[in-house]
Amino acid sequence: MNTPVRERRWSTVVVSGALLVAGVAAATTPALAADRPTAGAGSAAVRPVGAPDGAALARTLADLPSEGITGALVRVDSRGGRWSGTAGAGVPADARFRIGSVSKVFTATVVLQLAAERRLDLDGTVQHYLPGLLPASYPPVTVGQLLDHTSGLPGGGGLTSGDGTESWFAAHKADSWTPAQVVADAVAQPMGFAPGTAQQYNGINTFIAGMLVEKVTGRSFAREVQTRIARPLGLRDTVVPDRDDLALPGPHAPAALDVTGPDGVRRRVDVTEQSPWPWAEGGMISTAADLDRFMTALLRGRLLPPAQQAELFDVPDVPNVRNKNCEIGPTAGRACFSKGLMSATLPNGTQVWGKTGSRPGFTNGFFATKDLGRKVVYSLNPTGISGAEFPKVWQIVTTSFGSGQAYPTSG
Repeated sequence: MNTPVRERRWSTVVVSGALLVAGVAAATTPALAADRPTAGAGSAAVRPVGAPDGAALARTLADLPSEGITGALVRVDSRGGRWSGTAGAGVPADARFRIGSVSKVFTATVVLQLAAERRLDLDGTVQHYLPGLLPASYPPVTVGQLLDHTSGLPGGGGLTSGDGTESWFAAHKADSWTPAQVVADAVAQPMGFAPGTAQQYNGINTFIAGMLVEKVTGRSFAREVQTRIARPLGLRDTVVPDRDDLALPGPHAPAALDVTGPDGVRRRVDVTEQSPWPWAEGGMISTAADLDRFMTALLRGRLLPPAQQAELFDVPDVPNVRNKNCEIGPTAGRACFSKGLMSATLPNGTQVWGKTGSRPGFTNGFFATKDLGRKVVYSLNPTGISGAEFPKVWQIVTTSFGSGQAYPTSG
């Protein structure tokens, strides 16, 4: 396999508060007053206290870059301080990255805002708001069931993923599809289960939610995110790109895939520029600082009234269908998604809320305790699309919340 030489720094020194450990650039600073949670915020089962364990966090990044991950960025905030670190050459601390399915949280927030404004009803059906979008043979599917993935709608077909290999994506990274095309490709298949009876994480739900936003408001989804969330919160580096805009503007880490050519040789192919066709489901761009600010505002209740805020923490009591992120912890086998967030109970008993996201060359996410006692935002650059980096993801998450054990998940 032909891969570029990796740059490593193996010194361990402290200079002006910056810790360099085994190739990891890290820093710990006091928490900003604006990042501290307000009194009366909800509580989690266990509240991590004090400053983040910078040494433990540095150790989680010490083996990067690795064969399957070219770079990483981690930011942990707590009441006691902030730790941030990067690993790999060319990974800026203020990197922009493709946030993938973290976009779903923005979409769910806008839909819940529209519900609060009574411009749509969570119990109203897709068939009512978007007549003709779903086959006539389908049962009624509600807006709320889209948000918590209990719709039973089928997943996507092969239109946007081909044979699912790195080679296919590298050859088609500039291809684009409209939301209507993506949904039509999916609903050519039968329903997976009766709506409301199970939970299957499914991006088609969020494509339809984005289409609902545009139908109800008469404006683009991108504009609604900008005017309702990004501009009020000062998220200057968070955007919904145009469908034909392949660029990743501003400072960013390079993203690449290891692709097997016709000659059987694996070569590294740059995929930093790629189509943001996943749109409301997974096409947005942001930074760790912006995602931290968004997560903080969302969990504090700054973006939603109390009734809709409660929906963020209401996980339906139904079986989970084929989503590995719901197969960890004491609730394994049951649903783990609310109408916007994912819940996970870590090995030390801490319950966290947040979301993971991936696009080829990018894997990222954010999590926080409900009371915002501790928060983490991470972004990795994997060279494959199989999810092999997820054990490292959960090692980062569990370490961020003071647990020395990582879940052996790969999805």
